[in-house]
Amino acid sequence: MSFSRKAILACILGALTLLPTAVLADTKAPVKPDPQTQNQTEEKRKALLADATSAIQETQAALKHLDQGKKQEALTALERATGKLDIILARDPSLTLAPASVNVLSVDLQGGIDVVKGLRKHIQDLMDEGRLQEARRLMRTMASETVVSVSHIPLATYPAAIKDAAKLIDENKTNEAKGILQAALNTQVVTETIIPLPVVKAQTSLKEAETLAEKKDRTAENNTRLKASLDNARSQLERAQALGYGKKSDFETFYQQLKEIEQKTADNKFGPGFFAKIKASIADFMKSSQPHKP
Repeated sequence: MSFSRKAILACILGALTLLPTAVLADTKAPVKPDPQTQNQTEEKRKALLADATSAIQETQAALKHLDQGKKQEALTALERATGKLDIILARDPSLTLAPASVNVLSVDLQGGIDVVKGLRKHIQDLMDEGRLQEARRLMRTMASETVVSVSHIPLATYPAAIKDAAKLIDENKTNEAKGILQAALNTQVVTETIIPLPVVKAQTSLKEAETLAEKKDRTAENNTRLKASLDNARSQLERAQALGYGKKSDFETFYQQLKEIEQKTADNKFGPGFFAKIKASIADFMKSSQPHKP
């Protein structure tokens, strides 16, 4: 399966202890990113996206002008596109792919884990019978995820294509110029980040459980809520496993870590650090399950 890019992700933390006596954390507290650095990075990303989008729009405008026989207008549009690409490279000379557009699509199979397992068995039966097309159509529904697709301009080829097209226009080779521009628009690189929704929901439950696990002198109601949060995290991970997000060994690790958390929080024990391992495991899982990036 696959996910890390760009639009909707969740995180979790942890805790550890002994009756009314708090114990030491399993790991050191994570270093928080500098807000100013984060803001600068975000502004830079937005600027790159705006410039790349503008470069594509100007390329499309140039094609339209060429269709109308307006060569000078086409050249002017390509000059603007080149200027935008030059700005992108000036901001980040090492950049190879400039993000130009973002699309977000969510799909969520309705029903509990029994429904998921039933559908999975039906699909497997269809495949065993050689009815691959029916199985393929059902496979499309076997998902609970948000997919963030980002289209990029390949900076190793796109700027050169713009300049080649402008040269051909000057030489009155309009059709050849249109071909190069259309090819440039068609060769954008698309990357995807896949976010399994059950895993995100599990993270949310674990975060709630972590807050309760760190609470000293928990009430009976607190303990009930803690158990419910851990149970919900487990059921969401089981749903993710049934949908095929990851390997069996990945989920066995999660279940073992959940069991350890339950043991550490038994008898009203409290403290930080209990969730550090499962947080790290899920973070690694989310990274490794992403589709290959071009």
